[in-house]
Amino acid sequence: MFFYHFGKYLLFLKNVFTKPENFKVYWKEIIREMNLIGVGSLGIIAVISIFLGAVTCIQTAYQLVSNLIPRDIIGVITRDSVILEFSPTISLLVLSGRVGGSISSQLGTMRVTEQIDALEIMGVNSTGFLVLPKIVAAVITIPMLVIISMFLGLMGAYIIGPLTGVISGTEFISGVLRDWNSFIILVALIKTVLFSFLMTSVSAYQGFYTKGGALEVGESSTKAVVYSSVLILFADYLVAQILL
Repeated sequence: MFFYHFGKYLLFLKNVFTKPENFKVYWKEIIREMNLIGVGSLGIIAVISIFLGAVTCIQTAYQLVSNLIPRDIIGVITRDSVILEFSPTISLLVLSGRVGGSISSQLGTMRVTEQIDALEIMGVNSTGFLVLPKIVAAVITIPMLVIISMFLGLMGAYIIGPLTGVISGTEFISGVLRDWNSFIILVALIKTVLFSFLMTSVSAYQGFYTKGGALEVGESSTKAVVYSSVLILFADYLVAQILL
Protein backbone atom coordinates (compact mmCIF):
# COMPACT_ATOMS: atom_id res chain seq x y z
CA MET A 1 0.00 0.00 0.00
CA PHE A 2 2.84 2.39 0.84
CA PHE A 3 4.62 1.80 -2.48
CA TYR A 4 1.33 2.15 -4.37
CA HIS A 5 0.66 5.58 -2.89
CA PHE A 6 4.32 6.62 -3.18
CA GLY A 7 4.36 5.76 -6.88
CA LYS A 8 1.02 7.47 -7.41
CA TYR A 9 2.36 10.53 -5.57
CA LEU A 10 5.42 10.68 -7.85
CA LEU A 11 3.21 10.45 -10.96
CA PHE A 12 1.03 13.17 -9.44
CA LEU A 13 4.10 15.43 -9.07
CA LYS A 14 5.13 14.66 -12.66
CA ASN A 15 1.76 15.95 -13.88
CA VAL A 16 1.96 18.97 -11.59
CA PHE A 17 5.28 20.14 -13.00
CA THR A 18 4.43 19.84 -16.66
CA LYS A 19 4.67 22.99 -18.80
CA PRO A 20 1.75 25.37 -18.06
CA GLU A 21 -0.71 25.99 -20.87
CA ASN A 22 -1.07 29.70 -20.06
CA PHE A 23 1.57 31.42 -17.92
CA LYS A 24 -0.58 34.51 -17.36
CA VAL A 25 -3.42 32.48 -15.84
CA TYR A 26 -0.99 30.52 -13.68
CA TRP A 27 0.67 33.73 -12.49
CA LYS A 28 -2.67 35.19 -11.40
CA GLU A 29 -3.37 32.00 -9.45
CA ILE A 30 0.07 32.15 -7.81
CA ILE A 31 -0.53 35.74 -6.66
CA ARG A 32 -3.94 34.80 -5.28
CA GLU A 33 -2.51 31.81 -3.42
CA MET A 34 0.38 33.89 -2.06
CA ASN A 35 -2.16 36.26 -0.56
CA LEU A 36 -4.19 33.42 0.95
CA ILE A 37 -1.19 31.52 2.33
CA GLY A 38 1.10 34.41 3.27
CA VAL A 39 -1.09 37.29 4.38
CA GLY A 40 -3.76 34.95 5.73
CA SER A 41 -1.27 33.14 7.98
CA LEU A 42 0.65 36.17 9.23
CA GLY A 43 -1.48 36.74 12.32
CA ILE A 44 -1.29 33.23 13.75
CA ILE A 45 2.44 32.96 12.98
CA ALA A 46 3.09 36.28 14.75
CA VAL A 47 1.23 35.28 17.91
CA ILE A 48 2.81 31.83 18.08
CA SER A 49 6.33 33.18 17.47
CA ILE A 50 6.18 35.86 20.15
CA PHE A 51 5.00 33.43 22.82
CA LEU A 52 7.41 30.67 21.74
CA GLY A 53 10.33 33.08 22.07
CA ALA A 54 9.14 34.28 25.46
CA VAL A 55 8.58 30.76 26.82
CA THR A 56 11.94 29.56 25.48
CA CYS A 57 13.71 32.43 27.25
CA ILE A 58 11.98 31.77 30.59
CA GLN A 59 12.45 28.00 30.50
CA THR A 60 16.10 28.32 29.50
CA ALA A 61 16.69 30.67 32.43
CA TYR A 62 14.90 28.22 34.73
CA GLN A 63 17.32 25.44 33.73
CA LEU A 64 20.44 27.61 34.16
CA VAL A 65 20.37 28.23 37.89
CA SER A 66 24.14 28.16 38.50
CA ASN A 67 25.97 31.43 39.08
CA LEU A 68 28.97 29.92 37.27
CA ILE A 69 27.10 30.10 33.95
CA PRO A 70 27.10 33.50 32.18
CA ARG A 71 23.63 34.98 31.91
CA ASP A 72 24.03 35.83 28.24
CA ILE A 73 24.08 32.10 27.45
CA ILE A 74 20.28 32.36 27.74
CA GLY A 75 20.35 34.56 24.64
CA VAL A 76 22.56 32.07 22.78
CA ILE A 77 20.28 29.10 23.51
CA THR A 78 17.11 31.05 22.79
CA ARG A 79 18.55 32.32 19.49
CA ASP A 80 19.55 28.88 18.26
CA SER A 81 16.32 27.25 19.42
CA VAL A 82 14.08 29.86 17.80
CA ILE A 83 15.98 30.15 14.51
CA LEU A 84 16.92 26.51 13.97
CA GLU A 85 13.89 24.67 15.30
CA PHE A 86 10.89 26.58 16.54
CA SER A 87 10.38 29.08 13.68
CA PRO A 88 10.72 26.63 10.75
CA THR A 89 9.32 23.46 12.33
CA ILE A 90 6.60 24.63 14.72
CA SER A 91 5.38 27.22 12.22
CA LEU A 92 5.06 24.60 9.48
CA LEU A 93 3.29 22.19 11.82
CA VAL A 94 0.77 24.92 12.57
CA LEU A 95 0.45 25.81 8.88
CA SER A 96 -0.08 22.15 7.98
CA GLY A 97 -3.33 22.42 9.94
CA ARG A 98 -4.38 25.76 8.50
CA VAL A 99 -3.01 25.72 4.95
CA GLY A 100 -2.67 21.97 4.35
CA GLY A 101 -6.16 21.21 5.61
CA SER A 102 -7.58 24.02 3.50
CA ILE A 103 -5.83 22.81 0.33
CA SER A 104 -7.01 19.24 0.86
CA SER A 105 -10.62 20.18 1.59
CA GLN A 106 -10.74 22.58 -1.37
CA LEU A 107 -9.47 20.02 -3.87
CA GLY A 108 -11.51 17.24 -2.26
CA THR A 109 -14.69 19.29 -2.64
CA MET A 110 -13.85 20.01 -6.26
CA ARG A 111 -13.30 16.30 -6.86
CA VAL A 112 -16.54 15.06 -5.31
CA THR A 113 -18.55 17.80 -7.05
CA GLU A 114 -16.93 16.77 -10.38
CA GLN A 115 -15.37 20.19 -11.03
CA ILE A 116 -11.98 18.54 -11.61
CA ASP A 117 -13.59 16.13 -14.07
CA ALA A 118 -15.03 19.10 -15.95
CA LEU A 119 -11.57 20.69 -16.24
CA GLU A 120 -10.11 17.45 -17.58
CA ILE A 121 -12.92 17.13 -20.15
CA MET A 122 -12.05 20.63 -21.39
CA GLY A 123 -8.44 19.50 -21.92
CA VAL A 124 -6.98 21.43 -18.97
CA ASN A 125 -4.11 19.88 -17.01
CA SER A 126 -6.08 19.90 -13.77
CA THR A 127 -3.18 18.84 -11.54
CA GLY A 128 -0.93 21.60 -12.87
CA PHE A 129 -3.61 24.29 -12.88
CA LEU A 130 -4.94 23.54 -9.40
CA VAL A 131 -1.81 22.41 -7.55
CA LEU A 132 1.26 24.10 -9.06
CA PRO A 133 0.26 27.66 -8.04
CA LYS A 134 -0.28 26.45 -4.46
CA ILE A 135 3.15 24.82 -4.28
CA VAL A 136 4.94 27.81 -5.83
CA ALA A 137 3.09 30.27 -3.59
CA ALA A 138 3.90 28.26 -0.46
CA VAL A 139 7.59 27.89 -1.34
CA ILE A 140 7.84 31.66 -1.88
CA THR A 141 5.73 33.04 0.97
CA ILE A 142 6.28 30.61 3.85
CA PRO A 143 10.06 31.29 4.07
CA MET A 144 9.13 34.98 4.41
CA LEU A 145 6.74 34.09 7.22
CA VAL A 146 9.48 32.06 8.92
CA ILE A 147 11.93 34.98 8.74
CA ILE A 148 9.28 37.18 10.38
CA SER A 149 8.74 34.40 12.93
CA MET A 150 12.45 34.36 13.80
CA PHE A 151 12.47 38.10 14.39
CA LEU A 152 9.27 38.09 16.46
CA GLY A 153 10.44 35.08 18.49
CA LEU A 154 13.64 36.88 19.47
CA MET A 155 11.66 40.06 20.17
CA GLY A 156 9.32 38.13 22.45
CA ALA A 157 12.29 36.78 24.39
CA TYR A 158 13.93 40.23 24.48
CA ILE A 159 10.77 41.79 25.93
CA ILE A 160 9.92 39.07 28.46
CA GLY A 161 13.49 38.76 29.81
CA PRO A 162 13.68 42.14 31.54
CA LEU A 163 9.98 42.04 32.51
CA THR A 164 10.46 38.80 34.47
CA GLY A 165 13.96 39.69 35.66
CA VAL A 166 15.59 36.52 34.25
CA ILE A 167 17.96 38.47 31.99
CA SER A 168 18.55 42.10 31.08
CA GLY A 169 18.06 43.38 27.58
CA THR A 170 21.77 44.10 27.20
CA GLU A 171 22.74 40.58 28.28
CA PHE A 172 20.18 39.06 25.92
CA ILE A 173 21.44 41.05 22.93
CA SER A 174 25.01 40.10 23.87
CA GLY A 175 23.99 36.44 23.89
CA VAL A 176 22.19 36.68 20.54
CA LEU A 177 25.30 38.19 18.93
CA ARG A 178 27.72 35.82 20.66
CA ASP A 179 29.47 33.37 18.29
CA TRP A 180 26.99 34.30 15.56
CA ASN A 181 27.03 31.98 12.56
CA SER A 182 24.81 32.91 9.62
CA PHE A 183 24.80 29.25 8.52
CA ILE A 184 21.93 28.57 10.94
CA ILE A 185 19.74 30.94 8.92
CA LEU A 186 20.57 29.00 5.76
CA VAL A 187 19.73 25.68 7.42
CA ALA A 188 16.43 27.09 8.70
CA LEU A 189 15.46 28.34 5.23
CA ILE A 190 16.40 25.02 3.60
CA LYS A 191 14.14 23.32 6.13
CA THR A 192 11.35 25.78 5.42
CA VAL A 193 11.43 25.33 1.64
CA LEU A 194 11.47 21.53 1.98
CA PHE A 195 8.68 21.53 4.58
CA SER A 196 6.56 23.91 2.48
CA PHE A 197 6.85 21.67 -0.55
CA LEU A 198 5.99 18.52 1.42
CA MET A 199 3.03 20.14 3.15
CA THR A 200 1.40 21.53 0.02
CA SER A 201 2.10 18.57 -2.28
CA VAL A 202 0.97 15.91 0.21
CA SER A 203 -2.16 17.88 1.14
CA ALA A 204 -2.98 18.43 -2.55
CA TYR A 205 -2.45 14.74 -3.27
CA GLN A 206 -4.85 13.73 -0.51
CA GLY A 207 -7.52 16.16 -1.67
CA PHE A 208 -7.10 15.53 -5.39
CA TYR A 209 -7.78 11.80 -5.12
CA THR A 210 -10.70 12.04 -2.71
CA LYS A 211 -13.55 9.64 -3.48
CA GLY A 212 -17.06 9.74 -2.07
CA GLY A 213 -18.79 12.71 -0.51
CA ALA A 214 -18.54 15.25 2.31
CA LEU A 215 -17.44 12.62 4.86
CA GLU A 216 -14.51 11.56 2.68
CA VAL A 217 -13.50 15.20 2.17
CA GLY A 218 -13.16 15.54 5.94
CA GLU A 219 -11.17 12.32 6.13
CA SER A 220 -8.84 13.53 3.38
CA SER A 221 -8.23 16.78 5.24
CA THR A 222 -7.41 14.86 8.41
CA LYS A 223 -5.01 12.57 6.56
CA ALA A 224 -3.39 15.57 4.89
CA VAL A 225 -2.63 17.22 8.24
CA VAL A 226 -1.39 14.00 9.86
CA TYR A 227 0.79 12.86 6.96
CA SER A 228 2.19 16.35 6.41
CA SER A 229 3.11 16.70 10.09
CA VAL A 230 4.82 13.30 10.18
CA LEU A 231 6.77 14.02 6.98
CA ILE A 232 7.82 17.45 8.29
CA LEU A 233 9.22 15.90 11.47
CA PHE A 234 10.98 13.17 9.51
CA ALA A 235 12.46 15.71 7.08
CA ASP A 236 13.51 17.84 10.06
CA TYR A 237 15.58 14.93 11.36
CA LEU A 238 17.15 14.27 7.94
CA VAL A 239 18.13 17.92 7.37
CA ALA A 240 19.59 18.19 10.87
CA GLN A 241 21.52 14.96 10.40
CA ILE A 242 22.91 16.00 7.01
CA LEU A 243 23.64 19.71 7.50
CA LEU A 244 24.46 20.08 11.20
